[in-house]
Formats: sequence, structure tokens, C-alpha cells
Amino acid sequence: QVQLEESGGGLVEAGGSLTLSCTASGYSFSFSVMAWYRQTPGKQRELVATITRGGSTNFRDSVQGRFAISKGSAGNTVSLQMNSLKPEDTAVYYCYVKDRWGSEYWGQGTQVTVSS
Repeated sequence: QVQLEESGGGLVEAGGSLTLSCTASGYSFSFSVMAWYRQTPGKQRELVATITRGGSTNFRDSVQGRFAISKGSAGNTVSLQMNSLKPEDTAVYYCYVKDRWGSEYWGQGTQVTVSS
């Protein structure tokens, strides 16, 4: 069973930076997709950024140019570098992975709060 452990959330002023990290355990292969989602109260969870096994990345428009996603060489970690943070980036951020068989796994979420 894959388990995901997130870290790096917190409180930051607008314009600041944070880096979220997620480490996967219980899986010995490369994930087909690793991603970060976020959710605010009363809204649907939204995709923030993805990175594929091959290293291709994709970002939602509102974070393009401000956020960067990367994965570790061992393939079991994924990070989200968030720069020029805005109050509207405030949310609970979730790590997501999909394994080679299509099974999906979520982290428990980490709170990011950006003060104005």
C-alpha cells in the first residue's frame, strides 16, 4: 500500500515562497504521474501541477511562472516550489500519485496560508 507523507506547509506573507515536499513509501516502481492539488473550503479540489514519469510538467494557468514541480531521482519524492505567493494561493495542498497500474493515492494534505 502506497503511503504519502507531505511537509512544508505553513504561513507566509504575500510575495514570499514555500516549498512543499511529498515522500512516497510502499512502492518500488516509478509513478506514472505525480501531482499537487489544492482545495479551499466549499470548493472542489483543483489541480495545481503535474509531472510525469518522463519529466513533463504542466501547471494551472494561475500558478504558471510562479510554481515549479520536480521529482527526486529515485522517483519517490515530489516537490512544489511556490514563489511570489498570493493570498488566493491559500489552500490545503494535497500530494497525488498514480502508479503503473492506474491506482491513485493521496496525501493527507498540508495547509498553506498566504497573508496579505
